[in-house]
Amino acid sequence: MINITIDGISMACDENLTILEAAKNAGISIPTLCYLKERNEIGSCRVCVVEVEGQDNLVASCNTKVQEGMSILTNSEKVIAARKMNLNLVLANHGLDSTQHCFTCAKNGACELQALCREYEIDEPMFTVEKTHEPVLDSNPFLTYDPNLCIQCQRCIGACNEAAGNHTLRTAKKGVKTAIMAPFGEGWKATTCESCGNCAQACPTGALTEKRRKNYRDWEVKKVLTTCPHCAVGCQYYLVVKDNKIVDTEAAPGPTNKSLLCVKGRSASFDFIDSKERLRDPLIKNKETGEFEKATWDEALDLVASKFTEIKEKHGADSLAAFACSRSTNEDIYLLQKMARTAFGTNNTDNCARV
Repeated sequence: MINITIDGISMACDENLTILEAAKNAGISIPTLCYLKERNEIGSCRVCVVEVEGQDNLVASCNTKVQEGMSILTNSEKVIAARKMNLNLVLANHGLDSTQHCFTCAKNGACELQALCREYEIDEPMFTVEKTHEPVLDSNPFLTYDPNLCIQCQRCIGACNEAAGNHTLRTAKKGVKTAIMAPFGEGWKATTCESCGNCAQACPTGALTEKRRKNYRDWEVKKVLTTCPHCAVGCQYYLVVKDNKIVDTEAAPGPTNKSLLCVKGRSASFDFIDSKERLRDPLIKNKETGEFEKATWDEALDLVASKFTEIKEKHGADSLAAFACSRSTNEDIYLLQKMARTAFGTNNTDNCARV
């Protein structure tokens, strides 16, 4: 442990922490934009800069380690002025018309750049540069990439390459001309992209978005923490609910998934709930017409029980088996195997680990 001071508060902390982490542990907030824990710590945006006593230049708190006796200021006039300048530099290349585009952007209300500009009272960008409209890549069925809104923070690359391990995204060129190469154009099927959407969740602006986001804004929804039903990994995620209907999912920092999801968990784990094709009542086939007709649960269960009994008496208990769906809870699966062993009289029971 070492001793440091942040904004006049003395504290002891681990020497392996960054200034940002030490401040967070002490309840002191430092704004960030390009930083994303365990994903990206390149310090390119310089929004998280702080002042360190004895040093002429401001340092990025996200990738600067604490040192013994370090005295840090997180909100001095010099720091605030630098943050405003850095935000203006980011805005200069953001969007065709940043002040107007916010209202039509799918991330309006959830954009981290928008929130920082509001916090630091930046209404219009200080600088104007010649803007070149780049085509929006929209061929992927789940994701959209608008390079005109990209701030080159590279959080998406950290999420895709380092965290998810897909290595689909990459950078091209250097400096202010740095571009994110996102394969969401017509040839996206030939790439290694799995459409998992982890890049879109990592994006702080509306550059990389899931197409479902256009159907809601953050102030219209509530988020419910639950477990993905698709397999036995047990990924934690939020169900995004609007008007009592699930409209999206968002990865949560669970112990097994750490804010990551696969394409099934993110895009195929909730549509069936309100599907028009979903069976909501038991159906029994009419012997005369051959059509399925709505029945009560008592009628359906009596029919199934009689058929099970008939098969068991004719072919023996081992002619029956119980196979549980991975969407079932552990408790339901336990009861199913219990029924197979006690009511059917067979040990033929199994469960799939993945849908």
